Amino acid sequence: MFFKKKNDEKFILQEIYSKTRLIRYAQFLVGLLLVSVAFNIFVLPYGVVYGVSGLGVILNKTLGINPSFVILVSSVLLLILSFLVLGKDKTRNSIVGSLLYPLFVESTSWIIQYVDLGSTEIIVIIVFGSLISGLGHGLIFKSGFTTGGTDILNQIVATKSKTSIGKAMLFTDGVIILSSLFIFGWQNFIYSIINMYIISVITDKVILGISSSKTFYIITEHEDKVKEFILQYLSHGVTILEARGGYTNTKQKVIMCTVPTKEYFKAKEGIHTIDKDAFFLVTDAYEVYGGE
Repeated sequence: MFFKKKNDEKFILQEIYSKTRLIRYAQFLVGLLLVSVAFNIFVLPYGVVYGVSGLGVILNKTLGINPSFVILVSSVLLLILSFLVLGKDKTRNSIVGSLLYPLFVESTSWIIQYVDLGSTEIIVIIVFGSLISGLGHGLIFKSGFTTGGTDILNQIVATKSKTSIGKAMLFTDGVIILSSLFIFGWQNFIYSIINMYIISVITDKVILGISSSKTFYIITEHEDKVKEFILQYLSHGVTILEARGGYTNTKQKVIMCTVPTKEYFKAKEGIHTIDKDAFFLVTDAYEVYGGE
């Protein structure tokens, strides 16, 4: 019975979250604070549009409606959609963010009175604000929560299309960003695209981390020499995988090894020197556990 329970997906997730509860909550609150401050200082004053926050900007600039109110109403509606599509378990983690994010936006709105960016170039302001917002979003997603709003749509798209959260953000926020073209003009439209792109990249980097290693998958006629080079001169372990050609149906061996990013050039050039016809694939390895 214990073994069966241990393999239950819901139980495993509960175990993971319970071990890191305090860290997750701290990341979540810091992330909310960063995103809210970035919104009030770098987004709202300059008419930058993205997500439900973008709707808040549009309605604030055109009708004078409080952006935090727009964010709250929109988030509640999207919570209903989340419940219908993602289910109650995944929606549960969006409820807190949906309620707290507009509250944080409202409670940090006063900060703009004490921030004077002077003659700073707008593009610099947009980039800096995007970096802060991306860091905040990354911390929120990494903690297992969302800010509600289009974050819910991002999760739906990411889950259904099996893509990253950052790329899903580019897709789901596209329509809202496009609307800024007709309301605020080309300049704000371009700034909004830059803002959304930077946020998506930084979000992925915070969630996945910076790649510190590279993994090589090598097919070569000089297996022993390549293996010796990696073992003796790079001092890293290798694993031999049995493979079969998809077209020729012939059996072949694939050498797999993981090296620090700083040794990528040395490994690549060494393989080319040994066998200029070698075929190899290199991927980012964000986390490596065990072995050498």
